[in-house]
Amino acid sequence: MDFDAVLIAPRRAASVAAGHWQDRTINDYLAACVQERPDATALTALSIERQHVTRFTWRELARMADRVALGLSRLGIVAGDVVSCQLPNGWHLSVLYLACARLGAVLNPVMPIFRERELSFMLAHAHSKVVVVPKAFRGFDHAQMLQGLRDALPALRHVVVVDGEGDDSFEALLSGPPREDDADAAAILLRSLPGPDDVTQLIYTSGTTGEPKGVMHTANTLFSNIVAYAGRLQLSGDDVVLMASPMAHQTGFMYGLMMPVMLGAHAVLQDIWDPARAAALIREQGVTFTMGSTPFLTDLARVVAESGTPVPSLRTFLCAGAPIPGALVERARSALGATIVSAWGMSENGAVTTTLPDDAEARSSTTDGCPLPGVELRVVDGADADLPAGQTGRLLVRACSNFGGYLQRPHLNNTDAEGWFDTGDLARLDAHGYLRIAGRSKDVIIRGGENIPVLEVETLLYRHPAVAQVAIVAYPDARLGERACAFVVPRPGQSIDMAGMVAWLRQQKMALQYIPEKLVVRDALPATPAGKIQKFRLREMLLGATD
Repeated sequence: MDFDAVLIAPRRAASVAAGHWQDRTINDYLAACVQERPDATALTALSIERQHVTRFTWRELARMADRVALGLSRLGIVAGDVVSCQLPNGWHLSVLYLACARLGAVLNPVMPIFRERELSFMLAHAHSKVVVVPKAFRGFDHAQMLQGLRDALPALRHVVVVDGEGDDSFEALLSGPPREDDADAAAILLRSLPGPDDVTQLIYTSGTTGEPKGVMHTANTLFSNIVAYAGRLQLSGDDVVLMASPMAHQTGFMYGLMMPVMLGAHAVLQDIWDPARAAALIREQGVTFTMGSTPFLTDLARVVAESGTPVPSLRTFLCAGAPIPGALVERARSALGATIVSAWGMSENGAVTTTLPDDAEARSSTTDGCPLPGVELRVVDGADADLPAGQTGRLLVRACSNFGGYLQRPHLNNTDAEGWFDTGDLARLDAHGYLRIAGRSKDVIIRGGENIPVLEVETLLYRHPAVAQVAIVAYPDARLGERACAFVVPRPGQSIDMAGMVAWLRQQKMALQYIPEKLVVRDALPATPAGKIQKFRLREMLLGATD
């Protein structure tokens, strides 16, 4: 793969001079952990489906990374190749990234919820040579799905199956044979170590422009954010980090996989969200820090309060993905005894803002925090003129952690010659420099921290034989933050109901989480004189503000 990370070179000198880019890769940090604390616990991974816990010390983790790297090499993976994985949180995903980093390969994590429609685009666009999937997860046969896609993916050489039983299993191909003892092991592992400006991660957005965009990151862009983030939150190698948010998102990948290695901290991974089990893990493992979207915080606070059993080790819960209601901050603080930190970020740059641990509690519900070190913000009008505090406009970000660009889509990078990235979001800054996201100029609904690609769902519904017009908008939900509602105008003489809409989208192999949860059928939709649907009026209808 020819990675066109055009946004890296122009920033290098200034980023290094400012101390933001420290030119260290995941290999450097892992080597330091092995040297300084070889027998300390590095990783505890809980599989709720299999009711199994796997643990690694730093020495064991590095040895397994070497073994899997050599297995990938035997499969033909070399520097610059893309290895995709559709894995739940667990040791296989963590080790796979560390193994790719040994070879200079690029890891492309994709969400387990994705199905044929999303995967066929992403894997083809990335030219993925190896894909690692679970045999089955949450009742779905991922291995069978990938086998069905192979003919449409000419670059794909191998599908590797976690918990598989044949020659294509993860154990047979990657984690079983002790290849690290082979005579040529050291030469293979040392010949293509990546540099800090080489692309190391490819992660796809949810496709707000009609198809997903591949976000390219390097060690420098990722770690410049993680160093600042850990510093802001006063995290160290003495912390225990619980990650139940998906590691195929930047939340899980950066702060559940990479950050513990950078700190030398113990990572605890949970594959399926179960708040009662999460509370037990916090107590059993002495978890001090975790993060997730609003539903995670809501659920955890509820089960701890209902059980009456505290989680005394938990010091901080960082909540991002949607605004946190003030009442939830108060309930969570009381139930968990932890500081509730709010934050905002994107796949393109990781966390951009967070509240401070010693901020007043109200700041977590009324703002999305202030910029991390190495981050600058501007709120501008349509002419790119800066707006005063309190006024809402387009949010621009210039950060040490800004991405290297969109793979094979440089015309969509939305970054000007001075390094300002147009986020596509609307926001305002207060007099103290704290940010508040006010809306999204790009048409996305955030459901439980998961971006729903509205345009793609609308496009599929327009293909339904009974649909003449469709518009999808968000409506508020106490637990998930937002849910999706489809407003539909049927074709003359046709009809559509909720069951029919769901069945149609499922036939199109769309991820279940993207399917609207409400359907409103109308004779017409409000529109401008030019015919553009007025979605703000549809939102008002859902809130009962108008008919």
